[in-house]
Amino acid sequence: MGVVGNIASFESMGLVDGPGVRYVVFLQGCPLRCLYCHNPEMWVASQQKTQMTPQELVNKILRYKTYLKGGGVTISGGEPLLQAKFVTEVFKLCKENGIHTCLDTSGFGNAPDELLQNTDLVILDVKELDPQKYEKLVGQKIEKFNKFLEKCQKMGKKMWLRQVIVPNYNDTEESVLKLKEFAKKLKNIEKIELLPYHDMAKKKYKSLGIDYALKDVPPMDKQRCKELEKLLK
Repeated sequence: MGVVGNIASFESMGLVDGPGVRYVVFLQGCPLRCLYCHNPEMWVASQQKTQMTPQELVNKILRYKTYLKGGGVTISGGEPLLQAKFVTEVFKLCKENGIHTCLDTSGFGNAPDELLQNTDLVILDVKELDPQKYEKLVGQKIEKFNKFLEKCQKMGKKMWLRQVIVPNYNDTEESVLKLKEFAKKLKNIEKIELLPYHDMAKKKYKSLGIDYALKDVPPMDKQRCKELEKLLK
């Protein structure tokens, strides 16, 4: 059968995961255990979900091609780099069909040159910049993130940066300005977004029997998040 992808879900008319109208594919499996993760059901790939070959997925995407002018396809997760070979083949087929490709990733994993060569835009989820805090937040060391970012820079990839803002953790001007200084040192950064933390996944954790680490943390005030985002201009 060759390479197949383990897919969690699809969104046919996405408006926030890249420029224009996007066909968004959410893959299963993630090596990180972010304290604020809102999709714990996607940590482990399960064959009970949808499995597809790259061609089968692209055939599905092509039905929506008319709506994707100015937009394209975004592959997210989970962590799509866990299924790098599958994503590479999907993106190659998308490019053959004139479809813009976007990789939405935490940067934790190995990205083959061929994958990035067929990626028009990288949306990079910046979890944390301090190595020790990063490890506490996601349960992994920061080196893979740094290597991925370095590779994107060497290959001149266009990038959007995103960071989740959590009350009493990184919701300060100092923290946001640190992100700004980090971004200033990078090439091809087209956009930086701050995403307000929410606690809507509490029920999921309870149903899965997993302890929710931030159960005492309130949702991030959206207006405050917008105010902090102004510091990035």
